[in-house]
Amino acid sequence: MRFAFFGDVMGRAGRNACEKYIPRLREDLKLDAVIVNGENAAGGFGINEKTANQLFNAGADVITLGNHSFDQAEALSYIEREPRLLRPVNYPRGVMPGKGANLYDVSGYNILVVNVQGRVFMDALDDPFVAVAEQLDAAPLGVVADMVLIDMHAEATSEKMAMGHFCDGRASLVVGTHQHIPTADCQILDGGTAYQTDAGMCGDYNSVIGMEADEPVNRFVTRRRTGQFKPAMGPATMCGVFVETDNATGLAIHVAPIRIGGRLSEAIPTF
Repeated sequence: MRFAFFGDVMGRAGRNACEKYIPRLREDLKLDAVIVNGENAAGGFGINEKTANQLFNAGADVITLGNHSFDQAEALSYIEREPRLLRPVNYPRGVMPGKGANLYDVSGYNILVVNVQGRVFMDALDDPFVAVAEQLDAAPLGVVADMVLIDMHAEATSEKMAMGHFCDGRASLVVGTHQHIPTADCQILDGGTAYQTDAGMCGDYNSVIGMEADEPVNRFVTRRRTGQFKPAMGPATMCGVFVETDNATGLAIHVAPIRIGGRLSEAIPTF
């Protein structure tokens, strides 16, 4: 099968880019599934029903989240009603609503999507490796799941890379989110798992990780807050990862970065 994952959608610019490019990419790349990280979709902080529906209507099959999962209070109830929306699986049991992993029937394939949050320089949630292992054991790749995607929402590149090797041979793709900058290490690991440390964001790169530059620069220079962070509203670049898998094993046979629109150099897989 063929699928694509797109990194953190930053505000209106990112949502509009999803509306513009996901339908085109689904057709051009013959995608069977599209997964999007939407934790910054609503004004740069969290997600709500309106912004989630904009992404679903654009062609997202599943939306993952991260450390901003519940910045919008509405998400606490919405996630209970929307099974296609996932928050980190390693929240302590019973603390937050919703699910962190789910098995979906998409285009005739059973796909397991797992959203997990790292602990290095992040809130100290439960052990992400134990949480992911439980999901991989419950729906083994090539047995229960035709494809397994792990969205590792984390700050430390080392923790993301460790998760990639931890899941090698048991997942189709391990991809990092949260840092908003696409990394250049797109690869297939020895066991057949596709990997990229950070997918990058879907947002305006004439910014500081998606926010208008003035206030972040001011805070770094003066150590004072003089205003609010505001999502940059210029043309957005959609950043993500394309993966093709072997239908017999669910492991990756091709992986490539995706960058389209906005300021960054374009990268679209060709066949």
